Amino acid sequence: MKKLLKTTLLTAVLLFAATIVSAQTGKIVFDNSTHNFGSDVPEKGGDITHRFTFTNTGDAPVTIQQVTASCGCTTPAWTKEPVAPGQQGFVDATYHPNNRPGQFTKSLTVTNNGDQNVIILTISGTVVSAPPVAVEDTVPNK
Repeated sequence: MKKLLKTTLLTAVLLFAATIVSAQTGKIVFDNSTHNFGSDVPEKGGDITHRFTFTNTGDAPVTIQQVTASCGCTTPAWTKEPVAPGQQGFVDATYHPNNRPGQFTKSLTVTNNGDQNVIILTISGTVVSAPPVAVEDTVPNK
């Protein structure tokens, strides 16, 4: 009977300790989850980038495992190393406006090991068409 009581007590203590350890988790909190580049993004002005910054407000390190853009016109970059509690990290969204006049809304899916495993970030704006090129400017002189 004494042995059963000791075993039960030890099991309860271990389960309690495991619960406390597993309760520690990182938490990514972005300053903003959307960014609008505005209504005058030049089509031929080159790529545009916005940096989304976040803070780990949890009590364990967080790691961004992957960031996936909704299309090939957007390229993501992000903090690769673990972000300790209280520290900051980033996700960059680079949009390629060349040959893409008009409005755009693109999303980035941020997969991480924090309490919210998937976070969606959004960029938007309007690309202004480049002025048309005159035919004589494209034909070589003879």
